[in-house]
Amino acid sequence: MKKVASLQYGVIFKKAFSQPDIFTGFVRDILGVHIEIDRVETEKSFDPPIGKIDTRFDLFAEDKKNRVVVDIQHVRFPDHYDRFLHYHCVALLEQVARSELYTPPMRTFTIVVLTSGDKHKVDVATIDFDPKDRQGKGLNEILHRVVYLCPKYVTAETPPPYREWLQAINDSLDQEVEESGYQLPEIQRVFNLIEQDLVSPQERARMKDEYAMELVKRDKYEEGRQDGRQEGWNEGQAQGREEEKRYLARKMLSQGLEVKLIAELTNLTLEEIQQLGQEE
Repeated sequence: MKKVASLQYGVIFKKAFSQPDIFTGFVRDILGVHIEIDRVETEKSFDPPIGKIDTRFDLFAEDKKNRVVVDIQHVRFPDHYDRFLHYHCVALLEQVARSELYTPPMRTFTIVVLTSGDKHKVDVATIDFDPKDRQGKGLNEILHRVVYLCPKYVTAETPPPYREWLQAINDSLDQEVEESGYQLPEIQRVFNLIEQDLVSPQERARMKDEYAMELVKRDKYEEGRQDGRQEGWNEGQAQGREEEKRYLARKMLSQGLEVKLIAELTNLTLEEIQQLGQEE
């Protein structure tokens, strides 16, 4: 058995999956797509933003033909299907620069890893954008896809290309894996990279901050349910997200987190966070 850091933490997931060989192996097995890349970007965003939300992608890579986004989420929220569909559309729209050409030059794929599960309790779910005829046959015109993965629900019936990756992610959540049970060299590389003894003090600090933020988000979600079935979520996407950011910032201020870190985690400005501190 090997002691590892849990892949539920964004800092650990990015540490492993930002390695080009691991990223390409993951994409190969989940999407059946072979990409050629020499780097993977983390916390990718577009300037200027597309739409009214400054979308950030956990992991982002592209070659001449394919653009691939990978995001991880641990806390369960009711809007993650819509949220990551929005992310996917942003990655599509950013490629269309002229009104006379609506076809993005790169196929776009989004992979979402939901480590704590989902209400539907399925291991793999896919949004396939290709038009279908009346018999359900695809026209092979629009090849973009969104894939939602829930490692918690992996079973013996999960298709082999997915199964080993989902099992590896799920096994890491209790911070202990039996590495001999995995054959893919990329997964062995993941386990070596996230071994507990190799986690830096800075990474441990980020894990602690992520854990605190998850608790705050979970508290906010439960409060919303008790006060009227997610009242904050249903008041409108823009207003609800801004209020959630301020709520999270206040909680993190009360827990003594640094203002710069809170700004990075919430996308609020330093001035906005300082103002929230003065209101307490």
